[in-house]
Amino acid sequence: MHRLGSSNQTTFILVAFTFEPRVQLAFFILFLIIYSISLLGNIAIIVAICLNQRLRTPMYSFLCSLAFLDIWFISSTVPKLLAILVSDERIISLPGCIMQFYFYLSLGGTEFYLLAVMSLDRYAAICHPLRYHSIISSRTCLWLILLSWFTGFFTFIYPTILMFDLSFCGPFEINHFFCDSSAVAEISCSDIRIFDLFFSSLASTVILGSFTMTLVSYSNILFTILNIPSADGRKKAFSTCTSHFTAVSLAYGSAIVIYVRPVESSSPNLNKGVALLNSVLTPLLNPFIYSLRNKQVQNVLKDTLCRKSEFS
Repeated sequence: MHRLGSSNQTTFILVAFTFEPRVQLAFFILFLIIYSISLLGNIAIIVAICLNQRLRTPMYSFLCSLAFLDIWFISSTVPKLLAILVSDERIISLPGCIMQFYFYLSLGGTEFYLLAVMSLDRYAAICHPLRYHSIISSRTCLWLILLSWFTGFFTFIYPTILMFDLSFCGPFEINHFFCDSSAVAEISCSDIRIFDLFFSSLASTVILGSFTMTLVSYSNILFTILNIPSADGRKKAFSTCTSHFTAVSLAYGSAIVIYVRPVESSSPNLNKGVALLNSVLTPLLNPFIYSLRNKQVQNVLKDTLCRKSEFS
């Protein structure tokens, strides 16, 4: 028996997905393309916002923070998945597993807090346009971003500590493509009821609490949009909010399916499939939904590219 907190070095095997070599290669190419596009899209947003004074506003500061987070969020799982698909390297060390568990959850929690804060920002901009700059000042924006990051990384410290008390009797095979909570707890021979209860309660509070805030904000935004006299104005505002809520629904929907229930009642295969939506597609779609569709961001990127071509 191995206890996570003991001096014995424990390694795990990530089962991930088992396909024929050709299919596995095809999935490797697909996920490599998705990962590359996600990195390039989010980096482009950060560069555009940092280099242009026109984008130094609270809304774009939130978007820059979200882009920075998505780079690290997708990088917490996909590189290991790519290694598994291309070289069948399924072994992950104890420190690597614990770090992946903590950073995946912390970055995911931070994203939910940021999405909730961004919905409040849009609510203030659309529902109270005359008071927007007094409600969401640059200082308030900075504090909200820092609070989201601090709370996200603080929230899951204790569940990570609880994992060190779990014992494992073997086989050390994690039926997932990363060290997710339910997959790791499933192979433990310890009594996981305390861990299960605490983690499920904490995850439900984070996900459902931030989702409720986001839902209330967008409901008020929708009500305000319906009262806009101009049909073109309603159409433009509704199109923007619909795309934003689509991204929010994808992030929250996948997380609710995985985490807002006891670990013991989770389905490993379902969790793996849904986790791909949360950890791979969300960081891919966010830059296109929130930023790259924005004409102001597009113009800034075009100006930046034109300047580079002139100097080259």
